[in-house]
Amino acid sequence: MELVFATGNSNKVAEIQQLVPSVVKLLSLKEINCSEEIPETQPAIEGNASQKAFYVYENYGQNCFADDTGLEVEALDGRPGVYSARYAGEEKNADLNMDKILAELDGVSNRKARFKTVISLVMDGKEQQFEGVVNGVILHEKKGGKGFGYDPIFQPDGYSKSFAEMGLEEKNKISHRAIAVNKLVEYLKQLR
Repeated sequence: MELVFATGNSNKVAEIQQLVPSVVKLLSLKEINCSEEIPETQPAIEGNASQKAFYVYENYGQNCFADDTGLEVEALDGRPGVYSARYAGEEKNADLNMDKILAELDGVSNRKARFKTVISLVMDGKEQQFEGVVNGVILHEKKGGKGFGYDPIFQPDGYSKSFAEMGLEEKNKISHRAIAVNKLVEYLKQLR
């Protein structure tokens, strides 16, 4: 079974490739000659995931899944949320995004946050969505050099290190994306 993963982020492709069963052949956007910017104009994570998956399905005729992820910080009323990638500006700079959150939380005792991933799977024009959430806290400084995005400032509940201090295998056991992907994988297994 071929499925397009609608992302240009090679980190995500590598992360998810480890989780998807071997009967599923993942195709990247590059492999289907999709080089344009896929629209993400919805006000919620669920809507962006859906919009991206349907875009590939409708424009390239390929079954597809797309994800959208947001970091939701309780003391910031759920921000950055759907704007996580461009929180500090359109250039999507992870360090600037983290710096902005750390500055906004300076002196704030409530550091509760959660990562939320929604995967939209569009097969033969029908959509299914899968959600993964991991709760944690925002650290007071960046820690670790692995991972990407907000990983250096996010420490999941029950752990004493940030996502960026974990290896890919350890992170894949507990991450929001892994939870959503595992739900997707279980669904795909039922289709055989």
